[in-house]
Amino acid sequence: MTLKKKNFTEDEVALFDNAVIYKRGDFWHFRMWLANERKYARFSLKTRNKQTAIDKAEERYYELKVLEKQKKPYFSITAKDGVAKYLATRQNDVEDGNIVKGRLSTIKTHLEHWLDFVKRDTKLKDLERMECYEYSSKRLKAKKGIAVSQSTIKNEQSSINAMMSWLYKNKLTDIDSFEFKKMKAIDKGDDALRRSIFTQDEMNDFWTALNRYLDEAIAEHKKDDSYENYVKVVVSTYIVFLILTGMRRGEMLQLRWQDVTQETHMYEDNEHELLKIVVRAETSKVRRTRRFMIEDLDYYDRLFKIALPKFTKQESEKDKPKKFADALIFSADGHAPVTVRAIDYHFKVLLKKAKIKGLETRNLVPYSCRHYFITEKLNSNLTIQAVADMCGTSPKQIQDTYYHITKERMITNALARYVIKDGIIFPV
Repeated sequence: MTLKKKNFTEDEVALFDNAVIYKRGDFWHFRMWLANERKYARFSLKTRNKQTAIDKAEERYYELKVLEKQKKPYFSITAKDGVAKYLATRQNDVEDGNIVKGRLSTIKTHLEHWLDFVKRDTKLKDLERMECYEYSSKRLKAKKGIAVSQSTIKNEQSSINAMMSWLYKNKLTDIDSFEFKKMKAIDKGDDALRRSIFTQDEMNDFWTALNRYLDEAIAEHKKDDSYENYVKVVVSTYIVFLILTGMRRGEMLQLRWQDVTQETHMYEDNEHELLKIVVRAETSKVRRTRRFMIEDLDYYDRLFKIALPKFTKQESEKDKPKKFADALIFSADGHAPVTVRAIDYHFKVLLKKAKIKGLETRNLVPYSCRHYFITEKLNSNLTIQAVADMCGTSPKQIQDTYYHITKERMITNALARYVIKDGIIFPV
């Protein structure tokens, strides 16, 4: 926009056709109209000398013209607004099936910690590459008694830089990533993981308590078909399947009746009832469909017989699933999965009923069932690849995290023997 003003005092100097420098007090200032943003860029040139002010103004003028040509904004949005814009794009990824809802929730949590660090109203364009260098030092300090692991912080840093890369590509920031200080590796051994896994004796007690709890829940439901009683049945069965399948929570809660089929197979002259489970790509953490089988001990069938009449007799078409096959298995209405709070509540009740010791210092949570499943399969002499295929993870993850943690595995390895006959190795 061409300057409307044509006559200037000695304390004003027109610069090209749309900028001006002017004296305010003892110092010279700059003003230029930005057509793309429909605002004036105003700032002090921090000099009392007129010629120096002109030189500085011309330099800043050309910088602003370059930004204008590249359609980069001069005025910056806040860190909070930048996070909101980025999360909106990740929400589209959820709707397009590129990431699962659980992943988006994790990203939101990561970026909340970042906002606490840089302050929400900080301008994005004021951030420099070394701005978050001390991020890990602050996050490692326990807050309200809750310690943060290094792996958690590394995941947060990855989410932060993924956002920065997106903001940079969209010309909302001047840097594409932060430089984070390297964290000194802490070798805690395997104790932390062991504390979050059931021992075989503990699982025996927990399994006994769980079966009694489920029988009790089904009996209560038959007497009183209330919401609370049905949720107790669903959550109890959910925990059973955590132990039998080793599935992740997000995969389990999005499992539909059509994803599970019953099959009968002969093995060693005996019939075995198996369940074939399909984990759909859109519900899997690794975005790949996987299929596996488990032995059906009648738990699936019991829940099916309770859920089918419950959902099909619902009077409201809005509440009733369009097709029972499309209904969620671990749900009170077929539409929304049972809540994490309900799962955690019943899981803690079961821990107490099983009389698991040392709960104050242990980290036994529903995910511990996945830990147990993996170690149990490894101890059953399944190959690492076979376990990885069932669990939807990499053989390296299985190898690095689980393979060496059980005392039984160490004893088995120590006592391994072999003999050689006719040039052939035979295990003893």
